[in-house]
Amino acid sequence: MSPTVTTSSEANGNVSAATARAAAKAAVEAEKTGPQTITLAKALNTAMADAMHADESVLVFGEDVGMLGGVFRITDGLTKTFGTSRCFDTPLAESGIVGMAVGMAMNGMRPVIEMQFDAFAYPAFEQIVSHVAKMHNRTKGTVKLPIVIRVPYAGGIGGVEHHCDSSEAYYAHTAGLKVFTPATVADGYRMLREAIDSDDPVMFMEPKKLYWSKDQVELDALRAEHAENTERGTSSEGRAAVARPGTDATLIAYGPSVPTALAAAAAAAEEGRSLEVIDVRSIVPFDDETVCASVRKTGRAVVIAEAHGFASVASEIVARVQERCFHHLAAPIRRVTGFDVPYPAPKLEHYYLPGVDRILDAVDDLQWED
Repeated sequence: MSPTVTTSSEANGNVSAATARAAAKAAVEAEKTGPQTITLAKALNTAMADAMHADESVLVFGEDVGMLGGVFRITDGLTKTFGTSRCFDTPLAESGIVGMAVGMAMNGMRPVIEMQFDAFAYPAFEQIVSHVAKMHNRTKGTVKLPIVIRVPYAGGIGGVEHHCDSSEAYYAHTAGLKVFTPATVADGYRMLREAIDSDDPVMFMEPKKLYWSKDQVELDALRAEHAENTERGTSSEGRAAVARPGTDATLIAYGPSVPTALAAAAAAAEEGRSLEVIDVRSIVPFDDETVCASVRKTGRAVVIAEAHGFASVASEIVARVQERCFHHLAAPIRRVTGFDVPYPAPKLEHYYLPGVDRILDAVDDLQWED
């Protein structure tokens, strides 16, 4: 037997491979220790990776989600880590993507699919409404569809129509769907893990303009929280959060409007007015308890959302609060929303989107003289 000869190039290759493995291990270890500053995009990416590690039935697919990592890079690295059988590209056919997810879910898999942009999901609307939302009820509970449909939505990125729609009302109106929308980095991880664990289909609305927002989180603590909730059979699903405490009025917001509401509350504080901010988090199911407890305390409320005001989620929130808190209200509830027009050109979107000044004007109109 001839001796094994190692060439210099092979040796260099081994060194490079060893260096790469060491770097990858160091990166993993770094994620496990202490607080770190990450983006919402990274939190969502980590949530999918952790879910795929934990459960081989979890699959990710959609347009350009494979080697490219998605148009917003939310699926970056998943194909490299898990292979093309678990994270792969599809043809440019949204109805086909959802239809394939329905078939997979009916056969024991947990598909996580991406719609790339909000309005690109409209060709798949028939599949979502007629099959995804209704299969559980249609089969008297015998067939579950644990599908997560990730929808990058809303504006603020200088996009145009079909790239900046706020389409959450369509899905919230469709019985059989859950509708989640995170506003913080920690909630990005927490809520996506809960969505993937759900046996019911979830429309996971991701605010595009917040993808690159950063916050300091401890991923290991979020993983431990998820594991503990799973073991206990509990979760934060369907719960709103008090994003900022206050006493004079309540700002009710969700998704991309939460940072705007917080900025308005900070500006109002400089003028001596204390505004509480509620982050709805889950549009369906809706947390009446937390929202109404805040309004009963303050007696005044403004609902903020980027979507059109007519027949909107904001309209539904106003109606629910009005029904449950009427005798606690000191003034009619106000809405600050996008206008009832198609999404405008990029140079005009700052007029269209709810801003701090419009929110503060609505707060000023809450009959303070009484």
